[in-house]
Amino acid sequence: MTSPRRIVAIEIDEKSLAPAGPEADHERRVAIFDLIEGNSFSVVGHEGGPYAILLSLADNRLVFDVSEEGGAPVRRFILSVTSLRRIIKDYFLICDSYYDAIRNASAAQIEAIDMGRRGLHNEGSQLLVERLVDKVEVDFDTARRLFTLVCALHARN
Repeated sequence: MTSPRRIVAIEIDEKSLAPAGPEADHERRVAIFDLIEGNSFSVVGHEGGPYAILLSLADNRLVFDVSEEGGAPVRRFILSVTSLRRIIKDYFLICDSYYDAIRNASAAQIEAIDMGRRGLHNEGSQLLVERLVDKVEVDFDTARRLFTLVCALHARN
């Protein structure tokens, strides 16, 4: 039996999305697919689930509209993106370096940049877990995929 402590659907509000290139679109699609395939997510103080999430940006705040799979609203979480801004900016810079390196650099250079990229991604994921601690319970893999989607809201061409 599948646990109800999970996300079964996630959407990103299209109005919140920055114009993105093919790499960002691909990362977003992969993160959504991976998130749906395997995650651990439960709203603190709520015994229901599984959950559907609408993720958006409003007034420089990250908004999680969480509902049950059938559509019944559960809770809305609003987080300031200020604490994530530096990590997101650094993550985009290193991603740009990574995509440039794929075209021009040696395998060793690509690997070194990718290690830095994964490290920043882990740092952002951990910060997201800390910011959500009194709102939802997630495992680290779920937090990583959510951080990818948060970055997708900020990705630009």
